[in-house]
Amino acid sequence: TVSLKDKKITEAYVRTSGGYIHASGAAAEPRVEVYIRGNGNKEWSKEDIQSLLNEKYELTVNTENGKLTATARNKKDIENWKKSLSISFKLYLPASVSTDFVTSGGSIQLSDFKGGTHEFTTSGGSLRVERVDAKINGVTSGGSIYADQLAKDISLTTSGGSIEAKNSNGRIRLTTSGGSLTLQELKGDIGASTSGGSIKGNNIDGTLSAHTSGGSITMDNISGNIKTGTSGGHVSVRMVRLDKYVDVHTSAGGITLDLPKGQAMDLDLSGNKIETDRLEDFSGRIDRDRVEGKLKGGGTRIEARANSGRLNLKFH
Repeated sequence: TVSLKDKKITEAYVRTSGGYIHASGAAAEPRVEVYIRGNGNKEWSKEDIQSLLNEKYELTVNTENGKLTATARNKKDIENWKKSLSISFKLYLPASVSTDFVTSGGSIQLSDFKGGTHEFTTSGGSLRVERVDAKINGVTSGGSIYADQLAKDISLTTSGGSIEAKNSNGRIRLTTSGGSLTLQELKGDIGASTSGGSIKGNNIDGTLSAHTSGGSITMDNISGNIKTGTSGGHVSVRMVRLDKYVDVHTSAGGITLDLPKGQAMDLDLSGNKIETDRLEDFSGRIDRDRVEGKLKGGGTRIEARANSGRLNLKFH
């Protein structure tokens, strides 16, 4: 353990090749804790770990001009993973600190920061970010992402895991190449995309863009604007407040659209077969596979395309 008492830390720079990095901004006593364990199945003694650490690793923890640097790196390439160490860091820092973290094999956790900027990357672990009011940019090449109570400018990306984001507001960008997306209690300008999973959203207020290349989409209690679509599943959207537009499409499934009753709308709907609740005060065309016209003189633009499925429009 390295104490940071009486050190005025404004930024933290951490690099490790095989361990996790966990940081908290809610520390009563600022400090850095280093955790070292041997890899593989063998029993490692403290002497074995210390000997290998001295021989093959360079471990540094220091502060200079307000910058905390904590690094663990190999002095030379290690050919046998089973004869290597995992070196992890736990950091207890002031809440206003900016962070810059990279690990090649462990998870990254960040909690209780306000202000600054936070950049963090892992090649193979999960990301967990909670209670951070700041600019955030997090990337993992192979793990899941969990985000709760974030604000400001948020960008989180994974190449192979699911993303769960909730109780957050601001500009939010969430991207996964191969997992599902779960969005709950979000507010602001929200963009979410996946190349191969489903998307579920609930209680979202603002402008939402959500797209998947291969799964279903379920959106409930949405307020504001939404543009959402999938190349291969069913889409269900329930709006509780309309703003400028609702844009929903699927290339290979059906659509269920549930909208507030009595609102002025411009309808532009198409599908293999369209079923609607009674359209009151409507002017325009109604065909089996096309509905186009104005409700109550026109207003919010409602566009829905079910290229090879049914479209069901309901009002509540």
